[in-house]
Amino acid sequence: MTQDEMKKMVAEAALDYVEAGTVIGIGTGSTANHFIDSLATIKHKIDGAVASSNASAKRLKDHGIPVLDLNSVSELSVYVDGADESNHYLHLIKGGGGALTREKIVAACSHKFVCIADGSKLVDVLGKFPLPIEVIPMARSMIARELVKRGGQPVYREGFTTDNGNVILDVHNLEIMEPVKLEQELNNLPGIVTVGLFAIRPADVLLLGTEDGVRTLT
Repeated sequence: MTQDEMKKMVAEAALDYVEAGTVIGIGTGSTANHFIDSLATIKHKIDGAVASSNASAKRLKDHGIPVLDLNSVSELSVYVDGADESNHYLHLIKGGGGALTREKIVAACSHKFVCIADGSKLVDVLGKFPLPIEVIPMARSMIARELVKRGGQPVYREGFTTDNGNVILDVHNLEIMEPVKLEQELNNLPGIVTVGLFAIRPADVLLLGTEDGVRTLT
């Protein structure tokens, strides 16, 4: 079974968490795209969706799924998104696609966060995947120096601008033993918009696509 087939498998499994008559949150990336495609088969059951990126909003609209502004929605029943890494506590690294800020906002507004991924994304210690950090452009060099002090090797994501008009530093060489603590620490650095650590608000459910089917972690 290919990695893409595993992603499709968990995307379809996530439909079980979609409640009829509610508005749901949708993430960004290849696995989230599979979920959007699967959601199209039951689009009549929901009132609409809030997207975490312009790309996901377009894909939803192409399927005829109403896309709502988060400011007009009081609550989201569930948020479904992929991850670049997850540990066994469901702390995540996200942001490989560059939508981490809006993803974190939508996740914070949702009653349940269902993360969908192929089995290779589950790790014992976060950090092999470079940690994305969205930064105000004028603070890029300052934040890079702060990250070097913490043992990281920040790399500017050349030619990429987030939907919010900011830039991204991908931080290599981190072994993240205390994700919550690191997220809190980095959140306090002026110039950082969002850290791609989803540990203070982790996933509630992790659906992993494996050769043996969908594995559920809670």
